Amino acid sequence: MNRHDPVADLAASVAVPFEQAQAMPVSVYTSPDFLALEQDRIFARSWLCAGRADALKTPGDYLTLEIAGEPVIVLRDQEGALRAMSNVCRHRMSVLLEGRGHARVITCPYHAWTYSLDGSLRGAPAMELNSSFCKQDIRLPAIRCVDWQGWIMITLDPDIPDPAVQFADVDGLVGYLDMGSYVETFREEHRWNTNWKILAENFMESYHLPMCHGGTIGGAVKLRDMTCPEGFEAFNYHHILKDDSVPLALAHPTNTALTGEERNRTWLLSIYPSLLITLTPGYFWYLSLMPDGPDHVKILYGGGLSPDFIADPQAEAHFCALKALLDDVNDEDRGCTERVWRGMQSRFAAPGALSHLERPNFEFARWIFDKVRQG
Repeated sequence: MNRHDPVADLAASVAVPFEQAQAMPVSVYTSPDFLALEQDRIFARSWLCAGRADALKTPGDYLTLEIAGEPVIVLRDQEGALRAMSNVCRHRMSVLLEGRGHARVITCPYHAWTYSLDGSLRGAPAMELNSSFCKQDIRLPAIRCVDWQGWIMITLDPDIPDPAVQFADVDGLVGYLDMGSYVETFREEHRWNTNWKILAENFMESYHLPMCHGGTIGGAVKLRDMTCPEGFEAFNYHHILKDDSVPLALAHPTNTALTGEERNRTWLLSIYPSLLITLTPGYFWYLSLMPDGPDHVKILYGGGLSPDFIADPQAEAHFCALKALLDDVNDEDRGCTERVWRGMQSRFAAPGALSHLERPNFEFARWIFDKVRQG
């Protein structure tokens, strides 16, 4: 039985300077009570990513997800605008839609109440004898939803600043790549047996690359040449200058707008709490994470190409090869992060000292502590 107070454990862990930093305490990952705090104070109060806006191309296209246990629909309405709303019927509270798809109206699978794509009640059979029923007064509650740089961002919090304000420093770093113009070419959903923070931290540092990714990309990594700059309040990052071994990671030969190192710099952006983006001049890929208990994480995994490469007739063949590599890298990460979770079940599990290459992990720990300690 866990006898620790995870918040107190984390407070002590982040109270030291980075030069003395250690990994987050085990209780922060394994405690159901701590996860409940994260759901309430982080996931219910942050901007979360439901993927790329171009995944919903036409009016009626929809996807569903849960935020801190709240069922949500995201769709294109009749005017082509993005909307998010409650996925719970206003009659007997059935969940309305599942997965992804296309619908002209939203029909409850329980009693056939139907809603228009703006959330207003369109029809309710056999309700004419109830004098308290007024169709015009009933609609699905709206949830904040915006298109930020091509990402579908949603939140249950009515008061936090818009992503364009909260993540303005992201635009300052990578705005020259026009991330909003990139086109998604694949989108998948996975579920791994690890804590969501273990996977987030894995993305944030490249210290693990030579060993964890020894079968794929690890051989090209030179740890002594790496630096991890200080991050920002809402995200951390690092970047790598790529060689020509992966042509899609470089600016397209016809691109004259990018110059110097802009043409071969790969950015790794960790947008708190759980949007992880690899962005290159030619392609991008991402993970969007949702906790599913302390021991599992739901993963939205997608990616695609920049406009220059979308227009290149050879790009699809190049991207097929790249996707195969990304899948192999993802499999390696799954093995590494699931082993960390298994190791945390040991009575001997204890956090060790962090490398200078794990600065983003320490900044992430401090961000989490700042959120969970707030009432």
